[in-house]
Amino acid sequence: MNAVLSAAPRRPIRELPDELVSQIAAGEVVERPASVVRELVDNALDAGSTEIAVKLVAGGIRAIVVEDDGHGIPSDELPMALKRHATSKIGSLVDLESVSTMGFRGEALAAISSVAEVSIASRTADGPHAQRLDARSGELAPFARGVGTSVEVRELFFNTPARRKFLKSEATELAHCVEAVRRHALTRPDVSFTVWHEGKLVQQWRRADHDGRMRDVLGEEFIEHSRAVSIDMGVLRIIGRAGTPESARARADQQYVYVNGRFVRDKLIAHGVRSAYEDVLHGGRQPCYALFIEIAPDRVDVNVHPTKIEVRFRESREVHQGVKRAVEAALAIPKATEFTPVASTGEVAADGHAASSYPTPRPSALDSQPAPWRGNYPQGAQGQLGLQQAAVLYAQEPPASWTVRPAAEPVAASRMPTLQPSTQPQPQSLPSDTEWPLGRAIAQIAGVYVLAENSQGLVIVDMHAAHERIVYERLKSSLGSTKIESQPLLIPATFPATPQEIATVEAHADTLSTLGLDISALSPTVLAVRSCPAALASGDIVDLARSVIGELSQYDASSVIQRAQHEILSTMACHGAVRANRQLTLDEMNALLRDMERTERSDQCNHGRPTWRQITMRELDALFWRGR
Repeated sequence: MNAVLSAAPRRPIRELPDELVSQIAAGEVVERPASVVRELVDNALDAGSTEIAVKLVAGGIRAIVVEDDGHGIPSDELPMALKRHATSKIGSLVDLESVSTMGFRGEALAAISSVAEVSIASRTADGPHAQRLDARSGELAPFARGVGTSVEVRELFFNTPARRKFLKSEATELAHCVEAVRRHALTRPDVSFTVWHEGKLVQQWRRADHDGRMRDVLGEEFIEHSRAVSIDMGVLRIIGRAGTPESARARADQQYVYVNGRFVRDKLIAHGVRSAYEDVLHGGRQPCYALFIEIAPDRVDVNVHPTKIEVRFRESREVHQGVKRAVEAALAIPKATEFTPVASTGEVAADGHAASSYPTPRPSALDSQPAPWRGNYPQGAQGQLGLQQAAVLYAQEPPASWTVRPAAEPVAASRMPTLQPSTQPQPQSLPSDTEWPLGRAIAQIAGVYVLAENSQGLVIVDMHAAHERIVYERLKSSLGSTKIESQPLLIPATFPATPQEIATVEAHADTLSTLGLDISALSPTVLAVRSCPAALASGDIVDLARSVIGELSQYDASSVIQRAQHEILSTMACHGAVRANRQLTLDEMNALLRDMERTERSDQCNHGRPTWRQITMRELDALFWRGR
């Protein structure tokens, strides 16, 4: 042990050999074959290519060839292309501060050539033929190819066997290479991409428009279960698609973010997206999304990491809030409004019964009826925010033509309700173009689920989950910036804290007070929580305090306040929503359905569980083999 801890003999300070410097730098740029593919495709795109082919052998470990039809490299510049920090993308600090190309550092080709055998063949439009340069020997020779560039990389890490041992199987490395091309393909629909492995076509994306390319790359299922995202804030524009909460996955493998066409991984953007999903996503599920952010080049620094996958924004709060608002707006529209009915076709099924008509999805505006829900939650005391099971005032809605009523003399063996015509007044006829997406209530099951009939078939609603969302959204609107009511703790909750946590508490005392938290330093290493939000008094106070302090140290105080307030209001809404086994009248059921149609994010409760499900006539027919 002493031998291990003993200081090594001092060595004199000296310059490292160029070859070793290049290999050290290569470690930052080239991690695996996919890194090489990414850098070479970046260069191909910067060259104005419209056709890019990636050819791999042994998952890219043995060989990687990237061919393009770009403008090419003049033969006298080919040797310069392999030198470190040699590039045509920038020429001054001003250029560096407003980079608009994929590559700009001038490191990729030099780094790759230091850990692999590299050759470049290129031809310009005015060149009589192509020239091929061997990076090892420096030999330049004529070569046969059209206008454009081919870069061939063989035996990656052949001279650094220790690094080659860290590579995975050929199949795994191939998957990473294909993913690298997929990321480029998603943001450049004007370019055709092909990936070949061992002479076989693995993947191909032909030129298309933006929507067509997203469909080709991410699949029909992603398009079907996602919403369009679009926001223009002048200096910032965000477009793309955000997956519905139901389409969330266990892994974060379908999350694509681009800044000015460059694929990035940014904690700030990821947090903004997650904040938009926080009260519609269940558990630890990961949302799917593809977001394309356009921002002035001088407002973002792409020179943060050699891989160029990290960026830094000049106005980080602006980007965070823009992403959050854009995704929230996309998720706010209830799914029920996406469908409208079509007239019955009157077709006859094979068994002689009338065939069901199946509506086609198309956008539908909500009906202009006034909101029937009249809950009144004034700003102020917590007791007024719906914690108690207060009566919910529903406007009188037209009843369904048929209602479920218990039989006059139930049979002992089966207490089944019978279906009888309603004796209540019939509704006035509605205009032919008016249809309630969630239909009309017809029954309630076990005091938990509401059944309704719409033009598509049967709608099943979890009444507690649905009403919980409605109350929650009303609470969010009514609270505004009102301070959360706090409850003093009889015995302060103490916990050890780092100097950074103590500094955060001292700097954000007013913010913590707004959230109902009274936290102060008990000693240089201990914090004490003396009061907490009354709605969360029964929870883990220390865990709550640590979570809020941690977010305040990383993100904007206003976003932390809003998130914490919403968590508290979510708890209140859960307590204030109608409970299971409460019998609702048809009028109350219908009013609940109308509220769902008008309430944002009503497809999920505050905890991310679904609030309703549609069973189409086609699915009902299949249950009973109709039409067979």
